[in-house]
Amino acid sequence: MGKTAFIFPGQGAQYCGMGKDFFQAFPTARSVYAAAGEAAGLDVGELCFTENESLNITEYTQIAMLATEVAILKVLEEKGLRADCAAGLSLGEYGALAAAGVMELDPLFRLIRCRGIFMQEAYPVGGAMAAVLGLDADRIRQVCAGTAGVVSIANDNCPGQIVITGEAPAVEAACETLKAAGAKRCVPLNVSGPFHSPLLAEAGKKLAAELEGVSVQAPRIPYICNVEADYVTDSARIKELLARQVSSTVRWRETMERMLADGVDTFVEIGPGRTLAGFLRKMSRDVKVLNVAKVEDLDAALA
Repeated sequence: MGKTAFIFPGQGAQYCGMGKDFFQAFPTARSVYAAAGEAAGLDVGELCFTENESLNITEYTQIAMLATEVAILKVLEEKGLRADCAAGLSLGEYGALAAAGVMELDPLFRLIRCRGIFMQEAYPVGGAMAAVLGLDADRIRQVCAGTAGVVSIANDNCPGQIVITGEAPAVEAACETLKAAGAKRCVPLNVSGPFHSPLLAEAGKKLAAELEGVSVQAPRIPYICNVEADYVTDSARIKELLARQVSSTVRWRETMERMLADGVDTFVEIGPGRTLAGFLRKMSRDVKVLNVAKVEDLDAALA
């Protein structure tokens, strides 16, 4: 028998109006947005559904994305869809935590609100990120190590697409070296900080302090963490891994490889966009990939 995984996208997939049809159609979704708003001290529905500049600012993006992902997740669960395992890219890992039942929604939303603020504040100017296309991770890692300043791999997304992060001059210099080394392209990303960089270590420390007062339970289903690209089964390690995640590489390619090797043949991407589906198709054409971003997507997912 095959297995089903729930996977959750990260920052960058957000758009105005995301989740609005779920909010209008399902009381369960409305209750999730209400819980997110109460925990964050914001009108999360207004943030997600109306035109505004805040949606693309990290401290607001993260709570908006997670509320939408969890709202859709809860509707799917209410409809009877279950997963054998879960994973999420960067902030999407918190969607995986919700799927695994690791913590209640109130502390989950409070944490993601703090995470967004801490990441925004940790390195407000002078950071950069760039997508490197067509070069393997080992070569990119070598170039980053040989570049003056702070630059490292932020996301190993899939074969041929890796994101680097760090100080702006170091990222720019690394990009020039990488293009000379055979990268097809190096594309600067429109981001507000050097995310998943050692430069965000202070954000991780602040998040660790917030996590101290949070109760966590053993996962109902296995989930794979970004930091180690491995299943987390010991609830005692969850807090440590979440604190490390903000300044560590997101090992998404290895995460998907692990799930594929373990017999997952159906992936349900929950939340805005089709980013994770695109990564998966570069790794395997033999698996079923479903996206649930709108109410109209439910029938295919529940079939």
